[in-house]
Amino acid sequence: MPVRDDVLVEEHLRQLAVRLRGPRRLRADLVTEARHGLLDAVEAYRDSGLSAGEASRQAVVDFGTPDQLAPAYQAELAVAALRGLSLRVVAFAATASIAGDLTWHGASWSSGPPPPSGYLLLAQSLEWIWAGAFLLGLAGLALVTATARSARPALTALARGTGVALTGTAVLGAVAGAGLFAWSLLLWDAALTWPPMLLGLAVATAAHIWLGSAARTWLLATR
Repeated sequence: MPVRDDVLVEEHLRQLAVRLRGPRRLRADLVTEARHGLLDAVEAYRDSGLSAGEASRQAVVDFGTPDQLAPAYQAELAVAALRGLSLRVVAFAATASIAGDLTWHGASWSSGPPPPSGYLLLAQSLEWIWAGAFLLGLAGLALVTATARSARPALTALARGTGVALTGTAVLGAVAGAGLFAWSLLLWDAALTWPPMLLGLAVATAAHIWLGSAARTWLLATR
């Protein structure tokens, strides 16, 4: 049966789709899977002797209303969103710990007077922030695996808390990193002309946007 010929099924799927938030590809896959199931049910009812209209109506009734179905689909999307956020945090934190030192390596102005103690404290804090984020990301991945095996409310609540912590840590890391960069410019005018610093700024900006996109997807999926 051509999909375009079953208006009732498509409208039912549209109402389900607008209720879902989360990773775009998985949302599309879930709706496609639901479409195949509905159309198979319609075909089965038509083969049993029902008219096309009656077959569609019966298949939709058996399938359930969008409000009934959305929570289960949304739970799956939330888990996938946490997986995506955790993977990006782990990748970002691991890269930041290496790239941060390379940004300063060999700078002609790094042999001047040592920076203030507050600057050093902020730099050290940034390292600890991303180290903590790395561990939180690993915890998030472990929880994704655990929630896939069990739907216990405690695991769901723990996964949500981990997502909140990951998002908060990412924001804190971005603010601390921006503050450290701005302070660097105030301390050393040459920092703004140092190629590794400029490259690091461009890469870090793109990476924070990439990370922020995953955090936004997770927030929408658990809203």
